[in-house]
Parts: sequence; C-alpha cells; structure tokens
Amino acid sequence: MLRLTWVQPEDLLGHELHQAAQDGRDAASVAARWRAAGGGQAPPRAGASAVPASPSLRRLALDLLDELDALPAPSADDEPTELSLIRARCPQWPAPPSTPASPPAPARLEAAWLGRAVGCLLGKPVEKLPLHGIRALARAAGNWPLDSWFTARGVPRDLLDEHPWNRRSAPTSLAENIDGMPEDDDLNYPLLNVLLLQRHGRDFSTADVARLWLDELPAGRTFTAERVAYGNLLAGVEPPDTARRRNPFREWIGALIRADVHGWTNPGDPAGAAGQAHRDAVLTHTANGVYAAMFIAAVIAEAAGGASDVHTCLRTGLTVVPPASRLARAVRHAVRLARSAADFDAVVDELHATHRGYHWVHAVPNTALIAAALTHADGDFGASVCRAVSGGLDTDSNGATAGSVAGLLAGDPAALPDRWTSPLKNRLATSIGDFDGVGFDALAHLTQRETVRP
Repeated sequence: MLRLTWVQPEDLLGHELHQAAQDGRDAASVAARWRAAGGGQAPPRAGASAVPASPSLRRLALDLLDELDALPAPSADDEPTELSLIRARCPQWPAPPSTPASPPAPARLEAAWLGRAVGCLLGKPVEKLPLHGIRALARAAGNWPLDSWFTARGVPRDLLDEHPWNRRSAPTSLAENIDGMPEDDDLNYPLLNVLLLQRHGRDFSTADVARLWLDELPAGRTFTAERVAYGNLLAGVEPPDTARRRNPFREWIGALIRADVHGWTNPGDPAGAAGQAHRDAVLTHTANGVYAAMFIAAVIAEAAGGASDVHTCLRTGLTVVPPASRLARAVRHAVRLARSAADFDAVVDELHATHRGYHWVHAVPNTALIAAALTHADGDFGASVCRAVSGGLDTDSNGATAGSVAGLLAGDPAALPDRWTSPLKNRLATSIGDFDGVGFDALAHLTQRETVRP
C-alpha cells in the first residue's frame, strides 16, 4: 500500500491542532469533535501515521481542516505575513546600500556552496533521531563533541539497533560511504533558485516560483509545506493561498532552506535579500516560516558584503523580523545563551527545553539553533557545522545553513579543511534540471553571474 507522507488528512489535522495552539486560535471544539470521532494525534516524528483512517474519518478531517483555516489568529497582529506589514513592524529595517557592494568572488561563493553541502551531508545520517540518540552514537564512535563525519565503525550493535541511522541517507552519508554529495532537498532548492533568477531575474514573482516548481521539481522531492503547496497548485489554488489551504506546516523550516541564493545575490543589501526571500517563501509559508527565510537571507547578504563578522550578520538578520514575533524572541534568546555558556551542550539542552512544544521541523526552534551554533562557533567553519548538527532537530537543514554562512565568511574553498570538502569530490547529485553531477566551482560561477546581472 502506498502511504504518502505529509499529505494524509488525518495527520494534517493533528498537526493543524498543534499549529492552532501555537498561534493562539481557539480550537478546543474542533479537537473535541476529532477525538470523539476516534481521531488520533499527529505522528511525532514521521510524515504519516502507521494506520490509515477510515473514509468517514478522513472526510471529517478535511472538514475540520477547513474550519481551522477559517479561525482568526490572535498572533496575526504581531506576526503578519504581508511584506508591507512586516516592514511596518521592523523599526530597524535596513536601508538600501548607498553604493552597491562588490559581488562576491567565485571563490567565496564556491566556499558557501561547499559549506552548505558539507553541513547537509554531516546531518543526513542522524536526521529524525532524538538528541540523546545522536549523542550516544557519536560518543560510541569517539566523536563527541562532534568533530567529524558520523560513522558506524566501532558503534555497538545494540546501540545501532536502538537508534538506527536515517535509512535513506546512511548509505551515502556515513564516513565509510561518502562518495560525492548525494541528492538532498537542502541543495535542490538553491539549484531551483539559480534557475529562477536565470529565467526571471531578481524581480521574479511568487507565481514564477510556482511555475518553475511545476516545470522542474519532481513532486516526490518535496516535503511538509512544499508538498502541501504543490498539491494545492495542482488543485488550482493560487499563491499565496497555496501556503494557507490545509497546510499545517506553513511555519516549518522549508522556506528557510530556500533562502541562500537570495542572500548570495544581494551582497550588502539585506533588505533586498529579505524581499526576494519573502516572494519565494509565501508560496508555501506564512508568518514565522516566512520570517525564518527572510532572516537567513539577510544574514547571508550581510556576510556576502564582505565587511561583517558572524555576530554582525546575525544582528542584521533580526532587523527584517518583527521584534515581537516568536521567531525574533527565540533567536535573541538563543544568541544570549550561546554568548554566555562555554558548553554548547548546555545551550542545546536549554533550547530543547524552551521549545519542547514545537515539532522538530518547525522554523522557530531550528532558526534559534542555527543562530546559537553560529554565535558559539564565532566564525569557525568546522565548529559551526558541528554545533548546528549536534543540536538535533532538523540536522541536515541546520548544518547546511550554518555551513553556508560559515563558508561564505571563510571566503575561499582553501579555507575549509580538506577533511570536510574532499569527500564531496566536487560533485553534486540532483534531479533538478541539467545539474546532476555539477561541480561546486561551476555553481559558484553561475551564482555570481546572477549577482552581477543588471
């Protein structure tokens, strides 16, 4: 039986009830009706529950999803999605640069692409594992604090059985198996955004993003909010309603992992990068899901300007996020923790305790963890990716974003330790366009071309 993840109505309903609790909607009556009918909770880590619902329960789930979509959210005033309202709530919104910054050299962009790939690959084998499982596996291999690729060598069989590696990723991402960079959505979306800029320029619309996805992105390569929005497009729903209709994942991490190219191509212009990221993000996300993408795009744009350290970049990123939003509060808290604690494990434990009510793919805890990792690593590349991955949650996505920022700040592939980059063999596998097998050096040149395009 085909059990497609992230789309089953009975699972979407459980996640939407969690979302309602987080944004302040009163969903008590809906929850009571769902429980009375025999409905269950959302699967805590997987994309689909083990047992499908009956046809009647599935129909009820769809009706209740529509009811929940119609409920007003008290958080909307502090957490709007429309760009003009976001800007109105950001008193330090950055001004356009008086003179354009020089575009990053191809070597800097290559280091950023490589950093994104390294961090993603490091996190792939432990994606979906609980934090204690990640720590146990690494300790058993003598790799804690995390400082190298994960490996099964030397790890006791009973521990591997208790915490099995991500089944899709282990064959290509454990140290003993790495042979180039395997396909991953954390690299597919930057590739798509290179295509987006090639075809439509930096004035692209959200509809342009949607058309590109339908042309170039296999539906099976989408997850969470992107999969729901893709299905909405096929059902004739127009953006930005694609992000809102029966989409309980609209504040998760998907838009954040699409933000790098918007930052790379707007060096020294965080507001421009945030605007691009917003037009991309609203296809699939709202509120904090959109802010996460804008934050990372602005961080990377500041880094691409070439004059700021990682701490300045993070402060700049916060200028495009409404200060009263949950995401801004979480990032500020994470940065404070990382600045005050010598032991990063203690920072991670505090973040997990603070955000325990969120799903492991939600944008709020993941963006906070990325900010904490970058702050604590103080610009060091290896420490940045290792801290991001060692914090758990969405390990490959967090490692990818931290690696992108740290690689860009390092400025040159030669500045990244060979033990991290050589296993990638300058080769990326993907199902996007004609990019399969492309080198990171070639991607850097393609990206720079979009940076200097009028």
